Amino acid sequence: MKCTLVDVAPESDFSIYNLPYGVYSTGSSAPQVGVAIGEYVLCMSMLSKLGLFAEISGLDAQDVFSKPQLNEFMTLGRPIWRQVRQRLQEFLSDGSHPARKLIQSADEVAVLQSQVKMHLPAQIGDYTDFYASREHATNVGMMFRGKDNALMPNWTHLPVGYHGRASSVVVSGTPLHRPNGQRRPDPSQPPVFGPSARLDYELEMAFFVGPSNDLGSPLTIEQAEERIFGMVLMNDWSARDIQAWEYVPLGPFLGKSFGTSISPWVVTMDALEPFRVMQPTQDPEPLPYLRSSVTADARAGFDINLNVHIKPHETDQYHLLTRSNLKYMYWSLRQQLVHHAINGCSMRSGDLCGTGTISGPTEESFGSMLELSWSGKNPISLGNSVQRTFIQDNDIIRITGFCQGDGYRVGFGECIGTILPAVKLD
Repeated sequence: MKCTLVDVAPESDFSIYNLPYGVYSTGSSAPQVGVAIGEYVLCMSMLSKLGLFAEISGLDAQDVFSKPQLNEFMTLGRPIWRQVRQRLQEFLSDGSHPARKLIQSADEVAVLQSQVKMHLPAQIGDYTDFYASREHATNVGMMFRGKDNALMPNWTHLPVGYHGRASSVVVSGTPLHRPNGQRRPDPSQPPVFGPSARLDYELEMAFFVGPSNDLGSPLTIEQAEERIFGMVLMNDWSARDIQAWEYVPLGPFLGKSFGTSISPWVVTMDALEPFRVMQPTQDPEPLPYLRSSVTADARAGFDINLNVHIKPHETDQYHLLTRSNLKYMYWSLRQQLVHHAINGCSMRSGDLCGTGTISGPTEESFGSMLELSWSGKNPISLGNSVQRTFIQDNDIIRITGFCQGDGYRVGFGECIGTILPAVKLD
């Protein structure tokens, strides 16, 4: 299958096999739903006017795709998502498609990505961050509790998570200020107040919830599969020193809530389907509600290549920090969602769930500077005598990710953010 409407390079993240959703605006126009293809954004409301989705029962396309967020589309469920995807692929690949005959050129239904502004793809009601990478949890545990007590007793039995702050989730490209807060650099002295001195990135991905479940109604593994709309890249910025002082006994708070960055394009689970892989062996075997059933695909992992680069403020060049993969993640996406709802918690359309830092088995796959520098003990060389143990002011962090198919990619674009100096307080 080949896109004939616009040219799409083989190395493009946004092939005809991808078609991720986002929310964009041009000039003074209101934000609306778009789909990425190559270097372009398809205007979904314009395609609706051409009647492309007219035969899809249960979809008021003109209304849904004119909205400034994807929440309403997310509520409709996988059967409708799949039909829309199929109609788009037919329109893009078939030069004789009836809707193609209604336009003179691609410019009538598409605009260059370089000419648009991207927005958060959904109104995020709630945000939860998990801690699903065994390698990351082990590395952090070794630093602070020693090798023999690296993993807490509950870690291999359930997907550990905490409730984050949805109001400070921002779209890629939004700069963030270094947070102020309490920290205790000298354990023998009282805490001090000021800018974080140990600011870090966390390589994560996140998924958006589609159809909601009612309060008091848990989800099964099969239901969870059908309720995950799609995925984005995520940087869960972390002030390690603020977090270290505050997190006992209730977990992360101000060390995390100052900002979380996500990529603007939501890659659907149908686009990721060809890249399913087996997740790591789980030992001990999870409790029954977390196990795969005979009707669910046993391959609960996904082969998604992930990279993190830093552009230090002293240079104009990016330097590779992390090369990892989502397939290393111990707890799967569906296990995270099932566990979240097992107590009857209502998961609503547009809710965001982060995976936690995605680290792998080798040093180059460590998903944070905390691990790469081993809590600041081993400076990271970035060339030209530039070193880092943690992020400095005006450094830029860029996360990218993609699945590699046979002659095509299903990619996520980028999640990028700049750290500005802390706000000066009187």
